[in-house]
Amino acid sequence: MSEPDTFDFLILNGTLIDGTGLPRFNADVGIKDGKIVDVGDLSRAHARQSINASGMIVAPGFIDAHAHDDHAIFAAPEMASKISQGVTTVVTGNCGISSSPLSDDIPLPAPLNLLGLPTTGRFPTFEAFLKAIESRPPALNVAPLVGHTTLRVFAMSDLSRVATVSETGSMRSMLKEALAAGAIGLSSGTFYPPAAAATKEELIGVGAPLREHDGVFATHLRDESDHIVEAIGEALDIGRTLGVQVVLSHHKLMRERNFGKSRITLPLISNAMHHQCISLDCYPYTAGSSMIRDDSFVREGRVVIASSEPHPECTGKTLEEIALTFGTDRQEAARRLQPGTATYHFMSEEDVREILRFEHTMIGSDGLQVGERPHPRLWGTFPRVLGHYVRDVGLFTLEQAIKKMTSLAARNFGLKGRGVLKPGYHADITIFDPDTIRDRADYDNPTLTSSGVVAVIVNGVTTWAKGQHTGAFNGALVKR
Repeated sequence: MSEPDTFDFLILNGTLIDGTGLPRFNADVGIKDGKIVDVGDLSRAHARQSINASGMIVAPGFIDAHAHDDHAIFAAPEMASKISQGVTTVVTGNCGISSSPLSDDIPLPAPLNLLGLPTTGRFPTFEAFLKAIESRPPALNVAPLVGHTTLRVFAMSDLSRVATVSETGSMRSMLKEALAAGAIGLSSGTFYPPAAAATKEELIGVGAPLREHDGVFATHLRDESDHIVEAIGEALDIGRTLGVQVVLSHHKLMRERNFGKSRITLPLISNAMHHQCISLDCYPYTAGSSMIRDDSFVREGRVVIASSEPHPECTGKTLEEIALTFGTDRQEAARRLQPGTATYHFMSEEDVREILRFEHTMIGSDGLQVGERPHPRLWGTFPRVLGHYVRDVGLFTLEQAIKKMTSLAARNFGLKGRGVLKPGYHADITIFDPDTIRDRADYDNPTLTSSGVVAVIVNGVTTWAKGQHTGAFNGALVKR
């Protein structure tokens, strides 16, 4: 653009990391009508609003590749937990659980109940859910998946068995309608009881419309422990049969006897990438968070209760402590605490680093917006990568980290016009101090706001500045 041109917004004197993985460079960014329209020397241009980003990194807004914000975007539309980290887009509906399609009269089995859904006012069609996002935009962008577990709960009265041909057809029809309305794909969570009985054939039958609509198949693997190699194989078989991209959600190796197996799984994934489209995401912690289980899963490792409906007084205590108080074993104690959530310390730092470092790994928070003591990843994932793993550990460069958080996720989920600082792209931008950005949330204080995020711009509007939300709700529905 030439000198007389006027922008809505100018970001001046910043160091740009554009999301492609290329080296940083000094430039200004000009924004107009919610889009980036120029990148370069704009020191003589005019704008209604400007920010001096001298000494700061200017990057594309971060894309949370694995989120569970399906209801939070309505219940807490300011989305402070994500905006404060520099996140401008969330991919919702993961692990097989989405907030739609669901009617008011349907009971919500765990883990579907972890979304914090209301008892009334649900969305019986995915189209209704998407229209609600467009009519009541949150502070950030939403790219929604449809959950296979949710489809099962809607279509089946008995979740303990394989779906019949008729039930599979019903789920397939609902998925087709959702994809036509704008869903970006299907997620599954056969690790969890409501979908554990589903076979590979059921998932293929339900997922048939994905190919026609170019949707992705994102999966919480059936097993992330002793049988993870077989579980990865099942997911890849589904992707090959359907002819669609597979996203392996929050890749991890659980339980001490499986520590180090990333040396097996990552080459397996890498080799398979030569034959089909595969991607994966990871969160930067050695503990996970989920529903309180009462099976063999809770017999070992350190389990800390994050919330419990029948026993809220147990929040923050370990399952071992609670079992001693109850005079029972851990499994029975877990049963008494249900429904609720827990933090499971069951991964090795070595595996987390290897998976994070893997060239094709995206960053996802997997945070749950419920309970008094959520996993700190809900508030700290992205600054933790940039502060701890880039600056402190030197696991990879800042350019590589930003790519994992931006263009890689945009490409894998088909989010056109996002994830790169480039003219014509949506003006989703995060400005941060590379020397001070850091997560502050921890397991004892999990909702502390991260430091070092200077400003966050969503579709051309400043949404986070000077450590607080600006009151802007300029998010958009993002379709594949």
